[in-house]
Amino acid sequence: MTTISGWGRYPIGDTEIISPRTADAARRATAAGDQAIARGNGRAYGDAAIGIRQTIALCHLNRMRAFDPTTGRVTVEAGLLLSDLITTFLPRGFFPYVVPGTDLITVGGAIAADIHGKNHHSEGGFGRYVDELLLALPTGEMLLASRDEHPDLFWATIGGMGLTGIILEATISLRPVETGWIRQRTIAADNLAAAITALQSCESVTYSVAWIDCLASGGRLGRSLIFLGEHAASDQLDEEQAVNRFPLRKPSLSIPIDLPYFVLNNWTVAAFNEFYFRSGARKSTSFTLLPVHSYFFPLDAIGNWNRIYGRRGFLQHQSVLPIKNAESTLAEMLDRIAQRGGSSFLAVLKKLSQGSGPLSFPMPGYTLALDFPIARDVFSFLDELDELVVAASGRLYLAKDARQLRATFEGGYPDMSSFRELRRTIDPGRRLQSRLAQRIGI
Repeated sequence: MTTISGWGRYPIGDTEIISPRTADAARRATAAGDQAIARGNGRAYGDAAIGIRQTIALCHLNRMRAFDPTTGRVTVEAGLLLSDLITTFLPRGFFPYVVPGTDLITVGGAIAADIHGKNHHSEGGFGRYVDELLLALPTGEMLLASRDEHPDLFWATIGGMGLTGIILEATISLRPVETGWIRQRTIAADNLAAAITALQSCESVTYSVAWIDCLASGGRLGRSLIFLGEHAASDQLDEEQAVNRFPLRKPSLSIPIDLPYFVLNNWTVAAFNEFYFRSGARKSTSFTLLPVHSYFFPLDAIGNWNRIYGRRGFLQHQSVLPIKNAESTLAEMLDRIAQRGGSSFLAVLKKLSQGSGPLSFPMPGYTLALDFPIARDVFSFLDELDELVVAASGRLYLAKDARQLRATFEGGYPDMSSFRELRRTIDPGRRLQSRLAQRIGI
């Protein structure tokens, strides 16, 4: 048995690790699975990729199978990292339609979580650009699923957290791009209402995301920096950038040790937030050109950044709130966070549209992602935030969750009957089971 955790380093669990090297070996492991779940690069924050008894690691299934440059369609194995996909195809003028805040996740994980990015409001989630899936079912079958073949299984797999079968291969569409640069504009918002107004008024912009100062209070509650972006055209680059039309990722610095828990405190976070807000506000009068890695994956420049929160780890709380209830509920959440203190400088607000599958997280509304170092009172405090989310008809993101209660899940995902019935049909013996699924009763 091996002890593993998610990216938040909580919870930890003992599980048998199985590492198939071929699709057929993965099929056999799935058929013989004993309460098992697939695992990619371990970037789910909580226990979504920890099996009850077995965990099937797909890191060896990382090959690229086919590519059509006329359509941008690529077929890859599920264990391929988005970073490798980008490294290979960005210099050829192609980029994934949807990326999250890190590219160190696998294609299979991106599908299982139906990941969303800074463009969900305008272009939807990762699942929208998946054309076909090759699945290993608990019955021992390998089955192709698409919008036309086995559509119920196809859509349930997108956002299905690995509970409908193990994804072996996927065919996805990439977007054509002229450069590897993003043209960014920054808007400084003095409070939450101004931030929401800015996000609403910029819906025609492809990419938008807001960083929020969670320690601001009073008239500054929810003050934010909104970062807008578009893929830069060749004629928008200066002479130096034109020479380096597809910039490479810069080597990352790494945090070598777990930082003491007291490093993140009200004083240090408040000082960082003040500096960051003022620095961003000064740039709000002009456009900036950033490499795609700097715009989409800023934290990937810091290796092992989860060590910032210390040995005990951290919890991410990411909720989505429907538009009609969003502003008032967000204001209440931010007010409670500011009063409690001890919040993270990693606080992100985005506008979302409808998700793809029955377990997909997004809905039309606003999503707020927050990081909290594990402390004595954090679990009860997050239960309070959960109550606000459910009362507003919102829900939590399963790929980030490590501790929500079953009642919170049921309140946020009320239409689960069809998903559960499909699971009973394809997996009557419950061979596929993660700690997350067991905890919240999927």
